[in-house]
This record gives sequence, C-alpha cells and structure tokens, in this order.
Amino acid sequence: MPNYRRAYIAGGTVFLTLVTYQRHPLFAKPENVAMLRQAVATVRAESPFEIVGAAVLPDHLHFIWTLPPEDSNYSKRVGRIKVLFTRALKGNELLTEELPLSRGKHREQDVWQRRFWEHTIRDENDLRNCLDYIHYNPVKHGLVSCPHLWQYSSFHKWLRQGHYSNDWGCQCNDKEANIPDFSSLIEQFGE
Repeated sequence: MPNYRRAYIAGGTVFLTLVTYQRHPLFAKPENVAMLRQAVATVRAESPFEIVGAAVLPDHLHFIWTLPPEDSNYSKRVGRIKVLFTRALKGNELLTEELPLSRGKHREQDVWQRRFWEHTIRDENDLRNCLDYIHYNPVKHGLVSCPHLWQYSSFHKWLRQGHYSNDWGCQCNDKEANIPDFSSLIEQFGE
C-alpha cells in the first residue's frame, strides 16, 4: 500500500467509510451520535460540502459527500471531523490513558482507525449503488430487519424524495425480502 494515492477531484462526489478504533461501538450511544453530528456541522460551516448520503452504525460510518466546484480536499474534512469528535469525547471513560506507542507517535487517541476508505463516485449508476449499499448496511450488520427502521441514515430523506419505495429491502409484516445484490460492492469495499 505504500504507493496508494487518493483521487482528488474538484467538485467530486466521494463515498467514505470511517471506522472506530478496534471497532469499538462508540455510536451505539445516542449522545455520541449527537457529538458526531455537531462535529460534522462545524466542519460543514468551516469548509462546506453536501452530504448526499450517510449511515452511522455503532462502529463505523458511511458518507457520500459532494464537494464545492473549486475544492477537492475531503481528507482535510475527514481529519477535522475526527479531531472535533475526539475532543468532544475527552474525559469520557472510553479514552484510555495508555495507548500503543505508535498511536502516541501519531498523536492519536483510541477513537478512530488511523486511515479511512474512499471511493470516487464515477456516474449516476455508481452513486445509486453506493446509496443502496449504505442504506442497506444496518440490515446487513443485523442491527435492524429493514432499512426504514434505522434512524441514523439518509434513507428516510431519499424515501421522501421518491428514490426508494416504502418496501425497499424490507422484511417487515411477513413480506418477501427484497434484498439488493451487493456482491460486487462488497468485493470493492471489503466489508
């Protein structure tokens, strides 16, 4: 991976995955989700971007962002969100006193994995597939039986806009499950 380079496209749309350190379920607590939302709002005020889609799961987050036409720096925004959220957790029992030397060397806490995953959205079909993936993710991880039951997701926004039907991916009321095929995305995203 030493030769890995992120693609930075001004005004681009990017799918991001951020994972907590050792997959600790930080976002199982609503107060931590509220702190995350505040961190995101602060960063959006400092460096605007559009949140196209999102899903916050207990141990990881998925975002789809569109950046302003003259801006390509999603990494700066991700880093700032991580810093603001980590600062908000200071004093919380989840932050340990003793960190591995490598994390201390990089001025890291035990909140986030060091890196994040990104995928540049290529076209409308790619965007639709990524939106489907993040909206079905809480079901995939066994957190809920249907996408509409997960409150920390942009699924409801897209449903109101008519991009999904009420029964998309739904398994409620003894209905037949309508589960989208994510095999190609799972290979890409490594989840």
